[in-house]
Amino acid sequence: GPKKKKPLGSKYAYVVGLEKGFSDRFLEYSEKKGVIELYRNLLSEKEGYLLDSDAFKAYKPGTLVNTTSEADKEMEFFAHRYKSAKYKFNMHFVAAWDEQARKDLLKALGDAGMDIAIKGLGERFGYDNMTCFHSSYMGVTHCDKSLMHSDIYATNDKSWNIVFPLITIEGTEPELDVMSEDLNTIVGVHYLKDVAYAMGDFGYHKTRMIAYYDPDDDSVDYGDMAANGIPIRVVFGAYCSQIDETNVAVIRHIYDGDDPAPFADQFKDLPMKEVHWDKATGTSTLANPGGTGY
Repeated sequence: GPKKKKPLGSKYAYVVGLEKGFSDRFLEYSEKKGVIELYRNLLSEKEGYLLDSDAFKAYKPGTLVNTTSEADKEMEFFAHRYKSAKYKFNMHFVAAWDEQARKDLLKALGDAGMDIAIKGLGERFGYDNMTCFHSSYMGVTHCDKSLMHSDIYATNDKSWNIVFPLITIEGTEPELDVMSEDLNTIVGVHYLKDVAYAMGDFGYHKTRMIAYYDPDDDSVDYGDMAANGIPIRVVFGAYCSQIDETNVAVIRHIYDGDDPAPFADQFKDLPMKEVHWDKATGTSTLANPGGTGY
């Protein structure tokens, strides 16, 4: 048969434009479901919300706000405080813990307009399909030193971490460092509304050093800020890939390497149970996945 065209290399970050209002729609969803309130509690270290470094705990954020349905109040998300002992920052990941939350989150991403990004990457790089196998919020108020890290490595150029902002702080320095292809140039980029950064295989990036609010720092009077809600930054990242026999083992390893990994069984069988974009029919979406289903 004809030689299959190798997908273009994806060793750096792409800027993906999303439709106007995307960020606001997803932020509104996140506020309505209690996730932003959960962050306020976690990052101000309210009683019951102070986690040890690398610890995680499941919460029901829908119970923190009065805008949700009874079903929303039952949805469980987990919060994971990431390596705060090693790096002086208070990065917390928040992601779906149960199946209802996982599906709700994907539907909300689709409703906000995320499908256009997945379709764009799939078409641009000649994939057959894409599945968003992990997505999480990342929230932080302060950060002294942060690790340069590669999110996804060696998946045969078929994986992307698509990151976009929900809450940013006006007038701050660039908030994300992206290392360019020659690995010598580091470019500082601002998180912008309705713009996502898609980082591919070996997409190196790090959180900029920031100091917004440190609950342990008595030298600064946070009176006003704390009263009006501490200044927090929240971004969201979705890991989306064409998952096939060439990379399923690596991707399972990447997913399992993040603690905890409640949906590890999604990698048990190929083809994937859930597909969020497919070239053949074009009917698979985040809200209505194709595939064999759960």
